Amino acid sequence: MDEPPTPPTQAPTPRPAFVSRALDGVPEPDFADVQLVALRGATGISAEDWVRAIFDPRSLPVWVRALFGLRAVLVPFIGLNQSRERAASPFEVRDVVDGEALVPHDESHLLFRLGVAVDDDAGLLRATTVVVHHNWRGRLYFVPVGVLHGPVLRSMMIRAVNRSR
Repeated sequence: MDEPPTPPTQAPTPRPAFVSRALDGVPEPDFADVQLVALRGATGISAEDWVRAIFDPRSLPVWVRALFGLRAVLVPFIGLNQSRERAASPFEVRDVVDGEALVPHDESHLLFRLGVAVDDDAGLLRATTVVVHHNWRGRLYFVPVGVLHGPVLRSMMIRAVNRSR
């Protein structure tokens, strides 16, 4: 008795994988965002150097500078200690593992993590942001910040890429 022919096997379709150290230890973030920007030939730059380039004052469009100025005026009204925030820069890289620079910052009102990774082969720069609100001040502070975060970060990334080419 002959067996019926076995249909040819197809290779499994690869699924996109998403891994960022910004998510480590944060099972349920209150806010999470991923921004991807094409490198447009700006390759060979480390993730740590990309963090510096993104947060370089030259990467801040005028409208973003204005928003940061407004933020500085408003945060004291919800009881946030602006001078302490400035003393400990929220954008210092703690370490780089597997090509991703991790920028953690924990304040009394919220936990902020940023993972910046670069894939020269794919030509992409990725920034993953995770936020956890610790209290009502964090939630209130993040109402406008959450709305503006994506466009602000993306514009800073694009300017950093354009300056790096």
